[in-house]
Amino acid sequence: MTSHSHTMRPRAAHSGSALKGAMTVPGDKSISHRAMMFGAMAMGRTTVSGLLEGEDVLATGRAMQALGASVEKTGETWTIDGLGVGGFLEPTDDLDFGNAGTGVRLTMGLVGAYRFVTRFVGDASLSARPMGRVLDPLRAIGVEVVEHHDNRLPVALRGPRTPLPVDYRVPMASAQVKSCVLLAGLVIPGETRVVEPIMTRDHTEKMLAGFGADISVGTDEAGVRTIRVKGLPDLRGQDIVVPGDPSSAGFPLVAGLIVPGSDITITNVLMNPTRTGLIETLIEMGGDITLENRRTSGGEDIADLRVRHSRLRGVIVPPERAPSMIDEYPVLAVAAAYAQGRTEMAGIEELRVKESDRLAAVARGLEANGVVCEEGTDFLIVEGTGGVRGGGTVKTHLDHRIAMSFLVMGLAADRPVTVDDDTMIATSFPSFAADFTRLGASFSAPGDAQ
Repeated sequence: MTSHSHTMRPRAAHSGSALKGAMTVPGDKSISHRAMMFGAMAMGRTTVSGLLEGEDVLATGRAMQALGASVEKTGETWTIDGLGVGGFLEPTDDLDFGNAGTGVRLTMGLVGAYRFVTRFVGDASLSARPMGRVLDPLRAIGVEVVEHHDNRLPVALRGPRTPLPVDYRVPMASAQVKSCVLLAGLVIPGETRVVEPIMTRDHTEKMLAGFGADISVGTDEAGVRTIRVKGLPDLRGQDIVVPGDPSSAGFPLVAGLIVPGSDITITNVLMNPTRTGLIETLIEMGGDITLENRRTSGGEDIADLRVRHSRLRGVIVPPERAPSMIDEYPVLAVAAAYAQGRTEMAGIEELRVKESDRLAAVARGLEANGVVCEEGTDFLIVEGTGGVRGGGTVKTHLDHRIAMSFLVMGLAADRPVTVDDDTMIATSFPSFAADFTRLGASFSAPGDAQ
């Protein structure tokens, strides 16, 4: 499944000194993707600082260029000169999203209603992921799916002659599906409505409002959200500062909790309540995490997180918390291995359709390092003993979060933990090894003289 150009680069993590100091994590991935897209769709200039410059976000930037927007980096700032709603041009080539699930699903919404053909392609991992969840609502708008492979990439879309606004009820908790429909609604005259039975991350709603969209959100007694967006708004370029990604912050957070003597501060982290499930869970487990210097920027809550080594205990993670921490279960499983007692995580079947089957990958990685666990279709139970034997090699399946989670595990294990490949960490956290090494972590390439 790996392409020939990809050489695997194994990496081992060793236990050693306490982790000390401060670090920033890369800019939030969700907000970075959207800054590129909404900037391309707005009139005038958008400037973005703190953008996550991982492969996924850059793929979105290239797609926006292919649709006619100007996207440039000057110094530390990105500038996007947009085309206005309805202003995209027909791309002359396929839009290649590499491994970017968010990028491809949201861009399908962005251009789906345009009266031209757009063809979407991606790497082997992305091409195996389900796209039917966004193609179904687009079909309801009248978008023609000219090409698909069992609802997987490559996919080609052609917009309808007269796109119609829809009322769409999202069948699963997915911010990508919700956002896809809302973005399609921007180029359709009239009001598009999305009904969301379980709230998911709401960056699209917050950021569209910031750009000047006519968007409103109502919640009924049962907590069901209805989001309404009016088509053909005047979006205006904005200056955006991207806060640190809470999913990436999960790695130093867990490392600080499990490595004896550690005391680290992670600065400028996004604290949007739809994204803080991991922090909530780690605090329930007895984690010493304090939020300092709380502030807001661009409609989003931000804080610095101070984390100190803690004795953790097993907990039951409520399934309804899953949408607010779906990407963090791999690193939570590592914390659970170092906790005393059993940790139960349920309602996590969505992990099976991420960059890899994350649920299986986590279970195999735990077993390879002597941690007892039980994996079910939609649950994982980890029997924590307060420590980890380590010594195993973990198959990452080209998944950056699996690689980083198990490198974190190795920082406190009795024996080094090796991941079979660390090259894809660059998709979301290019400075991972360097940042952790600065705090005192120790990594090696297996085969190096220790």
